[in-house]
Amino acid sequence: MFRFILNRLLMAMPTVVIVAITVFALIRFIPGDPAALMLGDMAQPDQIAEMRSELGLDKSLPEQFLIWGGNVLTGDFGRSIVNDEPVLQLVVSHFAVSAQIILVAVLLASLIAVPAGVIAAWRQNSLTDLALVGTATVLLSIPTFWLGLLLLLFFGLKLGWLPVLGYVSIGDNLVGGLLYLVLPVMTLVIHEMGVLIRMARASTLEVLRLDYITHARAKGLSESAVLWKHAFKNAFGPTWTMIGLILGNLLGGIAVIETVFTIPGLGRLMVDSIFQRDYPVIQGCLLFVALSYVLVNLIVDLLYPLFDPRVVAE
Repeated sequence: MFRFILNRLLMAMPTVVIVAITVFALIRFIPGDPAALMLGDMAQPDQIAEMRSELGLDKSLPEQFLIWGGNVLTGDFGRSIVNDEPVLQLVVSHFAVSAQIILVAVLLASLIAVPAGVIAAWRQNSLTDLALVGTATVLLSIPTFWLGLLLLLFFGLKLGWLPVLGYVSIGDNLVGGLLYLVLPVMTLVIHEMGVLIRMARASTLEVLRLDYITHARAKGLSESAVLWKHAFKNAFGPTWTMIGLILGNLLGGIAVIETVFTIPGLGRLMVDSIFQRDYPVIQGCLLFVALSYVLVNLIVDLLYPLFDPRVVAE
């Protein structure tokens, strides 16, 4: 087990380095001079040159990368050009908002969709199976931004049950904060259920065809015991991997949902920073999202032996 964990950690390190290089390079490809942007349109050439020297922009790209990488390792992501706040502080505070939406949505979607996918596989080619697969296909086909707007129109404007615009922190007002999170969480749950139902069904169907399932049935075990005690654990491994991928994808793609529902999360911070050309914040958001994606998938890999012990043996 220790060797398995060590191998996964070593495999993650080159990925982190490649992610850092990619983020650094992408920001350098953006047109414009950060020093000139920070000083404004009335800045003189000598002031811009001095600012470039302070920021280290007058050095070669390898030197800039080493300086930036060293600062990142110490927790210094730079300072925002727009409001002069530490980038890491901004990213972490906005990430907390995004994380509570994503984690709750993925948890609820998994609790609903995984059993539904298992039941669809158990009842293969029946009306129940066709209904669940059809529902999953429809849910996958609906864009999240459009689904969010529909929920806003129905539950917010027509029925008036939930707030339409704004955001209240759960720490400041528990009930009010939960009401503001219902619609974005519901949007993500509905959309991600389609992915998980199909994955859970496919992996369960594959397991139900194995010999040990036939043997369990031959011993006289009930179908529910065969399904949940013998098939479910082995079938859940690929679905667990998909859950990890969904978590990582939502971290990078939640900007659309946060824009629709005016949620001040990490995605919204990144979009606003792009419009404001706040390069340090853009760079910090990209790096944080990429590293979070790597970390989530690393955790998924480390927990995978719980569902398939053969992975450690390999």
